[in-house]
Amino acid sequence: MNYQKPRVIAEIGCNHKGDLEIAKELIRVAKIFCNADVVKFQKRNNRNLLTEEQYKAPHPNPANSYGETYGEHREFLEFSLEQNKVLKQYAEELGIVWSTSTWDLDSAKEIASLKPDLIKIPSACNNNYEMLGWLCENYVGEIHVSSGMTSKDEIDILIRFFEEKGRNRDVVLYACTSGYPVPFEDVALLEITRLIDSYKGRVKEIGFSGHHLGIAVDIAAYTLGATWIERHYTLDRTWKGTDHAASLEPEGVRRLVRNLSAVHKSLTFKKEDILDIEKVQREKLKYRAK
Repeated sequence: MNYQKPRVIAEIGCNHKGDLEIAKELIRVAKIFCNADVVKFQKRNNRNLLTEEQYKAPHPNPANSYGETYGEHREFLEFSLEQNKVLKQYAEELGIVWSTSTWDLDSAKEIASLKPDLIKIPSACNNNYEMLGWLCENYVGEIHVSSGMTSKDEIDILIRFFEEKGRNRDVVLYACTSGYPVPFEDVALLEITRLIDSYKGRVKEIGFSGHHLGIAVDIAAYTLGATWIERHYTLDRTWKGTDHAASLEPEGVRRLVRNLSAVHKSLTFKKEDILDIEKVQREKLKYRAK
């Protein structure tokens, strides 16, 4: 296998707590301290996504809520198009790629107007074919799609849809288990190899979106063939909010990037039978018959 250099997405999501300055700090730390390749936010039109009953219901975990109702909580964590434009410009000034997940058609249209390099489709929305169709026809960047909470048949229908639209070679398909956090026995890393076997040559690349603890699993995901590694990222795992506990703090992302880089450099065959570094040791230590 020819191992590509892994790319790391630091998924901020809504871990900015609705604060633009915290969002900027997350971008800055992801670039300067963590050396991540991409920062990713999310965009939702909550009136489209939630029923009136869901919008007015209390948050299922009130301690994590930023509003009196679940709808108000979600609205508090949303950035406007203009705010997203500010964040994209800030990321570009720092030299890190900015992106976002889009959860509905209106959000996809807004984010596509900013012309990001990639747009992510969450597992929950990979069957929103109205949104996917619009992106195929109107957005020229990469379309990254997670496969959590999605059956094998549904994944196959999804990829055939992109093929019919002529956009499959712009698709990065992610192995994913939807849970926060996911126990190791449910991570199902070998789904990466199944996706490669099924879709290599049909999509651009295979990625891995993890919601587990630690970073050992991500290294294994890369060695199995995932070229994109996506992890939730926060400045403080104890902060208020549902995603922080399943996120990496800056030191975790930094170690992940460092370890992936080390593994990438190591995944080679020997260039010659005896490397230069070995020759001195061979001369000094190799057994010689007397």
